[in-house]
Amino acid sequence: MNHPSYTVTTAVFPVAGLGTRFLPATKASPKEMLPVVDKPLIQYAVEEACAAGIRHMVFVTGRGKRAIEDHFDTAYELETELQTAGKDALLQVVREVHPADMNCTYVRQSRSLGLGHAVLCAEHIVGHQPFAVLLADDLMAGPADGQPVLAQMVDSFRGHGHSLLAVQEVPADQLKRYGVVAGTTVSDQLIDVQRIVEKPTPQQAPSRMGVAGRYILTPRIFEEIRQQPTGVGGEIQLTDAIARLIQKERVGAFLYKGKRYDCGSKEGFLQATVELALQHPEMGEPFRQYLKTLAL
Repeated sequence: MNHPSYTVTTAVFPVAGLGTRFLPATKASPKEMLPVVDKPLIQYAVEEACAAGIRHMVFVTGRGKRAIEDHFDTAYELETELQTAGKDALLQVVREVHPADMNCTYVRQSRSLGLGHAVLCAEHIVGHQPFAVLLADDLMAGPADGQPVLAQMVDSFRGHGHSLLAVQEVPADQLKRYGVVAGTTVSDQLIDVQRIVEKPTPQQAPSRMGVAGRYILTPRIFEEIRQQPTGVGGEIQLTDAIARLIQKERVGAFLYKGKRYDCGSKEGFLQATVELALQHPEMGEPFRQYLKTLAL
């Protein structure tokens, strides 16, 4: 049954990371602004949140991230120039970056203390409401004939009202890159989480279900983060706080439909670029023909 308090209206985007795996490209530019075909990573994540009915976007930023704010700001000079030149299609593209009904809030994470700390930085903005967390490094493509990933999760949350973690089955040799969950299967898309382990070895992993970069969390998570001691590297891990949350209230693992591209890695970023280019309405076919000419 749907309930008014089960409505998700705010999304948090932790974007303060340094992006060291993409140096030197990220030396002076945020990794979230790296373009996949013709849009930066952060725009894909914001569009996914918009498609889920969310209109308040909270960006947890850091030093050197001003380009993200500028991207979602109104570019009066650019819009005037495009309008004067009669480039209406491009003008529409620029205006669609920030729909009129979307609100953006920016808060600084002054120190790199981990994903849990980044989420906690947004507490005073989120308040006592459920909220989504989207990691822009994970570019999520919903099925061609279905909903985007976060929209699938929002629909499930409306029906269940408990925190949800997007999960996918992960090869054993990659488990050390994920938070890994185990629990009781409720349906073909939902697992009742009873255990979550951060970056386990294949021998330590309780299953092969790895958490992808999409979460819907109840406000109780803030209390758990505040009580969470720092872990490896002095960071406050969101996974550890979720492990504490499981002891207090129900948490579900949601097996989404779609595909995740790990754009925090060069290999995943290149895969996303090629596959999304092939799906592009204008350049998809010419790009496909070009690839056929390569001696691969």
